[in-house]
Amino acid sequence: MMESVGVYGFCGCKGKSKVKCDSRWEITAAETAPTSAYSSPARSLGDTGITPLSPSHILNDADPVSEQQTFLVVVAIDFGTTSSGYAYSFTKEPECIHVMRRWEGGDPGVSNQKTPTTILLTPERKFHSFGYAARDFYHDLDPNEAKQWLYLEKFKMKLHTTGDLTMDTDLTAANGKKVKALEIFTYALQYFKEQALKELSDQAGSDFENSDVRWVITVPAIWKQPAKQFMREAAYQAGLASPENSEQLIIALEPEAASIYCRKLRLHQMIELSSKAVVNGYSASDTVGAGFAQAKEHVRRNRQSRTFLVENVIGEIWSELEEGDKYVVVDSGGGTVDLTVHQIRLPEGHLKELYKATGGPYGSLGVDYEFEKLLCKIFGEDFIEQFKIKRPAAWVDLMIAFESRKRAAAPDRTNPLNITLPFSFIDYYKKFRGHSVEHALRKSNVDFVKWSSQGMLRMSPDAMNALFKPTIDSIIEHLRDLFQKPEVSTVKFLFLVGGFAEAPLLQQAVQAAFGDKCRIIIPQDVGLTILKGAVLFGLDPAVIKVRRSPLTYGVGVLNRYVEGKHPPEKLLVKDGTRWCTDVFDKFISADQSVALGELVKRSYTPAKPSQLVIIINIYSSENDDVSFITDPGVKKCGTLRLDLTGTSGAAVPARREIQTLMQFGDTEIKATAVDIATSKSVKVGIDFLNY
Repeated sequence: MMESVGVYGFCGCKGKSKVKCDSRWEITAAETAPTSAYSSPARSLGDTGITPLSPSHILNDADPVSEQQTFLVVVAIDFGTTSSGYAYSFTKEPECIHVMRRWEGGDPGVSNQKTPTTILLTPERKFHSFGYAARDFYHDLDPNEAKQWLYLEKFKMKLHTTGDLTMDTDLTAANGKKVKALEIFTYALQYFKEQALKELSDQAGSDFENSDVRWVITVPAIWKQPAKQFMREAAYQAGLASPENSEQLIIALEPEAASIYCRKLRLHQMIELSSKAVVNGYSASDTVGAGFAQAKEHVRRNRQSRTFLVENVIGEIWSELEEGDKYVVVDSGGGTVDLTVHQIRLPEGHLKELYKATGGPYGSLGVDYEFEKLLCKIFGEDFIEQFKIKRPAAWVDLMIAFESRKRAAAPDRTNPLNITLPFSFIDYYKKFRGHSVEHALRKSNVDFVKWSSQGMLRMSPDAMNALFKPTIDSIIEHLRDLFQKPEVSTVKFLFLVGGFAEAPLLQQAVQAAFGDKCRIIIPQDVGLTILKGAVLFGLDPAVIKVRRSPLTYGVGVLNRYVEGKHPPEKLLVKDGTRWCTDVFDKFISADQSVALGELVKRSYTPAKPSQLVIIINIYSSENDDVSFITDPGVKKCGTLRLDLTGTSGAAVPARREIQTLMQFGDTEIKATAVDIATSKSVKVGIDFLNY
């Protein structure tokens, strides 16, 4: 029989320092009942009682990354909002990073070392294709037939924007039909797994086993725990790893991966935008234009090899760094912008996070949304919505045409940008409105967009730049806020990475705002920086020694009631003893510095020897100053589950102590547990999705 409880207890240290005492909580069986974060679990759960001393932090001296098995190769998947790809390195040749084979298809002038994050399902909802293949097949379908197929793009943002993400969260395909997000992410990861294993097998001359691979999947640093767990669950379903062999899969944070790679940069592998110095003969005035163009040409010429040599030593850029120097990584991708602040530790080049990761939905998709708003202004929101539903493949074509022109936007551009309208757009508009597209443009009062007789929208450079402005302004404002923090005041470098970092308009804005504060560096092959860094992270996951907790985490406990200190409504009397309910027992504070391998220890005692499962509610808050689990901003965010089956033995005492160790210094929150009496491991799980 399974008995479950909400975490609850009293703290015996009465609010004093909790550093050196143990925590032992006796958990009594409780009737489970639904509870919200704002109700008292003591009353709703039928009085769950715990007998604790206090919590403690332990610094683990052992190597925090337990290598239970050795892997022949590390494969990193950069699962991006707009484009994705993989790269790998053999553990015996860690200095060589191989980027995947060139993709079939692609757009003129766009690097196809990554492929669009697009997926196509058949009308029967079976996987058909991914990337360029999906996009091209969908494009070639008859318009009526296309309505039956499920085409999805840019779906990764759903994991960031969904507040109540679960395993049942839906995505909407281009034809308006719903499909389970977990299914789509699983299909995508299965595709990359098959592509990578096939390439590795071809290279090795024999079948390459999945068990030989350590997988790394990149996610934004600002993603919360549910989104990270969702990615892990999808990877398990795709067969990359399993819950029993969870160490085979590592979740990497995108700006961290970029930071790890930037440590290795040689001078010829980067472009400096800031006005503080001239590097490689590029001055601040010509870097954005000619400098970046020359760098991209250099990258294009060297792209055929697909193999990048990484220095075993720290790159030349660090020759100017001293112990304790700080730098910012701005990862500007398709969906989000992630900012992280690192401090270098010499001589090994280990990294310490100085301020919790920040950012927001300020990726290049914001430019697409502005273009869509412009189309709505010209042609009417009702038409655009109908067109997307009735001609989904043509809408995709229109956005592809816009994407290629978007990449041509530049601060000094003088000639207009032409965007081809699909024939079905022109035709459907005439049927819908009864007059021509040209007539709509004349009536719209949008002066900076004209109609070209070749069937194109002709946008002035100012019009295109205006589409970038809201997104770029958000990035600059966020960076300004970050630079106000004391931890960031003496930053030496700012690394601009991610696909959106290729945009000259963003480069110019960052240079203008921060060029006098620090040196602004762009790696040459900027779109592959995260991918290559993720491989390096998979080879050495312990390179980032200290991180910052994004949230305050804890559980609800009972404390001795103190008159005048505790609110009267929190008073609970049990067996003549007065308790204060709902006290927030903090595991870790928001923005608290936590070392890799640092553990938070708790001990629990089941109420009865027969109890097989203990379930404990975990609460979180963005605030540091939390007193009760009912405080504003505190919400239940997950559960800690201790499975006691299989740990009992003949010599087990009536009062069993289950010691739980939680680790907050990794890219994911992890936990282990042991039955003290038998020294047997207890199966433990932290769940942020299904609670």
